[in-house]
Amino acid sequence: MSKEDNYENLKYLLGNMGIEIFIAISQGAKDVETIKIISGVPLECIRGRIPVLLDLDLIFKNENGYDLTQKGLAFKKKLVLPL
Repeated sequence: MSKEDNYENLKYLLGNMGIEIFIAISQGAKDVETIKIISGVPLECIRGRIPVLLDLDLIFKNENGYDLTQKGLAFKKKLVLPL
């Protein structure tokens, strides 16, 4: 599988809400409440998608909250984000 295929697979696995949550974390959201405020995604969906983001190794959790992994940073570079 090529890197481009992997990128497309990740996009489909996450879906729109998962990507919104990922973007919120990339913008500095460290906890579920801040992710909700930045992303506008309902709390129930955030709680359902965080484990997916963790399992896909796009984010990690430490004592300060959530942050992007190296894989997450590479994924972020491929996303077309609004200005």
